Amino acid sequence: MEFITATEAPAAIGPYSHAVVRNGLAYCSGALPLDPASMALVDGIEAQSKQVIKNMAAVLEAAGSSLDKVVKTTIFLSDMGDFPVVNGVYATAFGEHKPARSTVQVAALPLGALIEIECLAEVE
Repeated sequence: MEFITATEAPAAIGPYSHAVVRNGLAYCSGALPLDPASMALVDGIEAQSKQVIKNMAAVLEAAGSSLDKVVKTTIFLSDMGDFPVVNGVYATAFGEHKPARSTVQVAALPLGALIEIECLAEVE
């Protein structure tokens, strides 16, 4: 088992790894829409969606994977009304690659985020 810390992603805000690699898979913790330099949330659901995917991509790269190797994602939203915007950003980021996905509304997310995404990806 290999514990991954991605230097290009925001620091973990708790006692966890960005990802754990085991048996050819990267189990990625939920990515938040934090700017890695300032550790501040970016504003608005579109910007937060883009930042989450950017942060997730940085974690995947550190784990030896990439967005095109993602097998499954789970999207957590504080408001399901944001789904159309999130879905558009997600579709653009993943293109023709369409991993399995679940999307759920939650009561709240860490630091007041509007979105969080976790994923499982193949590692070469």
